Amino acid sequence: MSTNDWKKALKESFYSPLELLEFLEIDSEEAKVSLNITKKFKMIVPRSFANRMQKGNINDPLLKQVLPTIDEEVIDQAYSSDPLDEKNYNKVPGLLHKYHGRVLLISQTSCAIHCRYCFRKEFDYKENIPGRKDWLKAFEYIANDQTIEEVILSGGDPLLNNDEVLEFFIENIQRISHIKRFRIHSRIPVVLPERMTNRLLKILSEHRLDTVLVIHVNHPNELDDGIREVLKEIHKHGIIILNQSTLLKDINDDANVLYALSTKLINAKVIPYYIHSLDTVSGTKHYNVDCAKDIMKKLSEISSGFMVPILTKEIPGYPSKKWLSFHS
Repeated sequence: MSTNDWKKALKESFYSPLELLEFLEIDSEEAKVSLNITKKFKMIVPRSFANRMQKGNINDPLLKQVLPTIDEEVIDQAYSSDPLDEKNYNKVPGLLHKYHGRVLLISQTSCAIHCRYCFRKEFDYKENIPGRKDWLKAFEYIANDQTIEEVILSGGDPLLNNDEVLEFFIENIQRISHIKRFRIHSRIPVVLPERMTNRLLKILSEHRLDTVLVIHVNHPNELDDGIREVLKEIHKHGIIILNQSTLLKDINDDANVLYALSTKLINAKVIPYYIHSLDTVSGTKHYNVDCAKDIMKKLSEISSGFMVPILTKEIPGYPSKKWLSFHS
């Protein structure tokens, strides 16, 4: 598959909620669509992802993750534009240093899909899009701190970068002798599988660093046979694949759904790693789940231990993600 193939697939995504609903044979009034909210955070849904939605089902769990509705217009003082206080960790343009031993690079400002619960939907990307010369300041920051062993590429979605840009990042990162691990956080393998070309897999795997790919899958319906084969191919290249989910109301707030998700992930050579409590970003209150611990306790009772992801909450100022115990 060529570069043109994945870029063509991205260009042909659904950018209009009304067009997506027409494709799915769902009435837009019944769906309570908000076109107003898309002026702040537009809708993007690749066709391959839309093809996994059930036509006529207004409650489809994949659709509910991406459809802008009037629920996003609800204002709640407990929800804010920067719930993780990331601006205070923005040490140099494009770099966040929140936790000991690792830094995160905002290597891309765009995503292939817009998840409506995204905690960075109001992130100040304009202040975090360095040119190549400015990226050298970020690499210098990393080189000057011997405690940093891991570099994370995030965004946006880092795999929307062209191959040459990814090579630029990897080459500069692996030159820093104290860096041991290279981590990528991406939705791409699941929402835009056309991007996972042979050349990209070579770029991600043929260097001295241990490579970890963290994907984001919330529901078992996201993992059809084609996606599972893509993930298995990534695994064949020696790349460790972890999954992180977000616990979302009426989408995956059910132990049986999470069990089905873990089953499919393991089959695709992916480790169920984290399940996050919702980050309280503006307009996401309708996704919040109050009974997370009860759900996870039930999941632990019906699953092997390695199939139960760690329930976490990110708290500003906390030295790591906080693991939430669900056993009394």
